[in-house]
Amino acid sequence: MVKVSGDPLVTFIRATLVSAFVATVCLIPAWLWLGRPSLTPAAAGLGLISSVFETLYLWLLSTAYRRGDLSVVYPIARGSAPLMAVAAGLVILGERLEPLQLAGVGLLLVGILAVTISQTGGRATLPALLTGVAIAAYTSVDRVGVRLTTPWLYGWLLFTLMAIELPLSIWAASLLGHAPAVGPGRVLGWRQSALIGTFMWAGYFLVLVALSLAPLAVVAPVRETSVVAVALWGVWKLRERQGAAMKLSGAVATLAGVALLAA
Repeated sequence: MVKVSGDPLVTFIRATLVSAFVATVCLIPAWLWLGRPSLTPAAAGLGLISSVFETLYLWLLSTAYRRGDLSVVYPIARGSAPLMAVAAGLVILGERLEPLQLAGVGLLLVGILAVTISQTGGRATLPALLTGVAIAAYTSVDRVGVRLTTPWLYGWLLFTLMAIELPLSIWAASLLGHAPAVGPGRVLGWRQSALIGTFMWAGYFLVLVALSLAPLAVVAPVRETSVVAVALWGVWKLRERQGAAMKLSGAVATLAGVALLAA
């Protein structure tokens, strides 16, 4: 839905506002029911850092969607993120991988390369890869931050900050003469944007719960199992037929790599 909207950033503004609203509505009864847990200064600081990376992620993803096909952008962005998150888990957090998981890293690289080759010279490759960097960055920060408080309280902070930061960043960019371009298509209404926002909040809340329970090197790959479904949707529904066989093969390889990493 974001891909086909006329202005992805406007769609994301509305979606983050809805996400913040949903998180706030869920916060109050949960806070009272679960003994009024607190948000420590360390958790709040990490939440702020993560929200900045997530706002950057929305900018980069919007740019990639304006420049390239969904079936190209999504596998590159979502396939590269686990590689970097796993590297962070290994190097920074001291996590370890089994031989099968290392094989998964290799398959991920093959899958990303195949999708990239399918649109050689495409202007979407760099912002898609940078989107993966942003995903890996905020996921790594969240792996630490969410364990200092509860997932729903941490998630509420993230989406509230994003709802503030995204419009402020667009306003600042406009003042500097770098207003984002509007791509083809119609701007989605509030109802569709609200649906996106609800899915954003629900999906990321589940990720935060997973990060509070399992290692980063497992959670980061598992969350990207949607690459094949999205690639299929782009080729079939959005008629992104150029290099379709290579895109789908790369997406399947990416999924296989994800499965091995999560083994």
